[in-house]
Amino acid sequence: MEIKQAFKYELKPDPGQQRSMYRFAGCRRRVFNMGLGLQMANYEAGEKYIRYESMAKNLGTWRRNSGTAWLSEAPFHTLQQALKDLDRAYKNFFAQRADFPTFKKKGRGDSLRFPDPKQIKLDQANSRIFLPKLGWVRYRNSREVLGALKNVTVSLSAGKWFISVQTAREVEKPVAKGEAVGIDLGIVHFATLSDGPVYQPLSSFSQHRDHLRKAQQAMSLRKKFSSNWKKAKAKVQRIHVRIANARRDYLHKASTTMSKNHAMVFVEDLKVSNMSRSAAGTIEQPGRNVKQKTGLNRFILDQGWTEFRRQLEYKMLWAGGQLLAVPATNTSRICPECNHTSGDNRNSQAIFRCVECGFSENADLVAAINILRAGYARLACPVNCEVSSQHQESTERAA
Repeated sequence: MEIKQAFKYELKPDPGQQRSMYRFAGCRRRVFNMGLGLQMANYEAGEKYIRYESMAKNLGTWRRNSGTAWLSEAPFHTLQQALKDLDRAYKNFFAQRADFPTFKKKGRGDSLRFPDPKQIKLDQANSRIFLPKLGWVRYRNSREVLGALKNVTVSLSAGKWFISVQTAREVEKPVAKGEAVGIDLGIVHFATLSDGPVYQPLSSFSQHRDHLRKAQQAMSLRKKFSSNWKKAKAKVQRIHVRIANARRDYLHKASTTMSKNHAMVFVEDLKVSNMSRSAAGTIEQPGRNVKQKTGLNRFILDQGWTEFRRQLEYKMLWAGGQLLAVPATNTSRICPECNHTSGDNRNSQAIFRCVECGFSENADLVAAINILRAGYARLACPVNCEVSSQHQESTERAA
């Protein structure tokens, strides 16, 4: 089987290379914004959407134009990738997977993509990589790159440049180890497994919240765009990066452990965007319990459930296993002993006590067990069986 993997390192460019990367990122940003402006003007004129193949023909004109001739300083392929990103953003918008594309701003998501592996040379022995119009750039070699190089992405984060090397390699199909398990995700306990283990939440944002608040207050007192304001902003960015890195590291360790010890994993199909939606409401219809809901949303997003599921899904495939999402309906209300379903079975967050048979257990463990049972039931019942049962229920309700 083929494994596609990215290896990320911190770059150590010299001052000249660093200035060039800033310029190249600015060129890429300008091309993206020019393409987006052209698309919007084309739409207002009543014309059809401009596909990438037609949009890319404008690159030569923009590079020859006296007002934007500086675009020719950047590698041509990185500018093409900017238009490909714009085309992908529009396709995601049309498919209702993302919002409408917005103009890019300096300092937000600055990056460069080098798609042609023939123009890239990787010298792992000397911890350096050759990139078009940059030459040999040194990097912090923390681990070996495995597989054939496919493309390279250079990105800026909190004043530091990083490189992500995308590779592909063929490996023998692994054999999964362990048994199936259900996982209940929560706030008090990050993850509770049906076979017993409990993962406590890291809550990296909560740990750095006070530090971040003081840094943001200090930045608000500075004159915007002054030297001191830029220093304060850099400090805020470093705290955000520290929070994200700690969360990502925790999720990688947890997902790796679970994927190595279980052949199949069942998780709830949680709609995190809906669960963390603002309760503020509108002026005509203001929301209720807004402060409490805001705190709950903050804790939900601090857990990183969506990223955890993404990591666990591909790691299960790498280990020869499988991840399956099951509906989250009533997983915390069904008694695993008598199958009695009631909201009264869970009157508290911690304890599950069945009102029918008196069974009592930790509520998160009960939910994990029910997720495991729902996963087995979904494997045993085909999709058309599930659809037919839903149709039957709707027919009975109509009758």
